[in-house]
Amino acid sequence: MKRINEYKKLFGVEKEIDLATLKKTYRNLVKEWHPDKFQDGDAMKVEAEQQSRRIIDGYHFLVSIAPETHTANQEAYTETINVAGIADYHHKGMVLEITFVDGNTYEYFGVTPQVFQKMINSDKINRFAKRAIYPNYTYRKSKKSSEQE
Repeated sequence: MKRINEYKKLFGVEKEIDLATLKKTYRNLVKEWHPDKFQDGDAMKVEAEQQSRRIIDGYHFLVSIAPETHTANQEAYTETINVAGIADYHHKGMVLEITFVDGNTYEYFGVTPQVFQKMINSDKINRFAKRAIYPNYTYRKSKKSSEQE
């Protein structure tokens, strides 16, 4: 959640992420912080390089969690969570990363250690995830399936 809030703040996103507005803001930020605007040896050039990397990462991250992106990918996501079982999972901080049997990997943000503990203690992890994780947490596809690469 910290990462989401940090990027939303960077792009001035209040609530919902609108892709058209995000793209416009992204272009303006890249113009403002492009490293080529600064001379070699200028202290601002190093800061501009770091800031431009942060802007690019933030843009791609926010696009991946935008409602429009979720709507466009809903069919594939629904098939993955309903058909493919969970192959592996990792929890770090408040992020739960689930890799499915079909090779897709999704990150779920804001998953508390208590919810994660309930999931791994559950008799049926897939069933628990369908009821408690998938519908309740912001997610993004973090890795392409090995079949698509």
